[in-house]
Amino acid sequence: MTWVLGDEPSQGVRARLLSAGVRQDVLDGLSLREVIDPLPDWWSLQRNHLFVVPDVDLPARLIETMTGIPFADSLFVVASTMEPVASLLVGGDGPVVFFGPEVNLLWGDIYCGAHSEIILNGRTTGTGRTMLDARNGGHIIAQPDQLWADNLYLATDDMHRLEDVATGDRINAFGGRITLGEHVWIARDAVVTGNVAVGDGSVIGMRSLVRNQTIPAQAAAAGTPARVIRTGVTWRGEDTP
Repeated sequence: MTWVLGDEPSQGVRARLLSAGVRQDVLDGLSLREVIDPLPDWWSLQRNHLFVVPDVDLPARLIETMTGIPFADSLFVVASTMEPVASLLVGGDGPVVFFGPEVNLLWGDIYCGAHSEIILNGRTTGTGRTMLDARNGGHIIAQPDQLWADNLYLATDDMHRLEDVATGDRINAFGGRITLGEHVWIARDAVVTGNVAVGDGSVIGMRSLVRNQTIPAQAAAAGTPARVIRTGVTWRGEDTP
């Protein structure tokens, strides 16, 4: 698809991205231009913005699906190819999605609800079927250098209300905040949900459930629910003895 490009991001747009969790050094390293056409007639009237790095592969199918229902005050930045992504969907007004440099999500699914944010700061590999789900004002923020194995599910909440019978109070997460530090490896079939912080250099084991937990830096955590099984570790991408 050939996109017609316009101006660079304004200072207001840049401030909004930084506030959402985009790193200053990452943003400063990008040459972004706004996509002005072809987009639906309502797009600019509803104060929506889409910025890309020129020549990046942004498939029209993703935009056509995303814009099936009008929304307002959205901000999207695409700084690496989205050809391998299966879907990009929006669930209301005010979402922010930052798809940073060197991000490759093979058959990934991205859903960003109203006033929610998904920030991938760069150098992220999802080897297959990564699902990112931010809703109810939730946030998913990943620092550079992520390795995500097949079928990872990152979700800010459960999408349904679980409540105490006696009081009626909600007892499961609602619009949580997930933050992943630099150089994080999450193994196959893991689920990360609710309010979660994973520290720099840490590893989450296969089929683990990390829910409303803090995993310290340079730790290995595994299990359902996950627990720290070793500290003082690091990992490398190569598979060597």
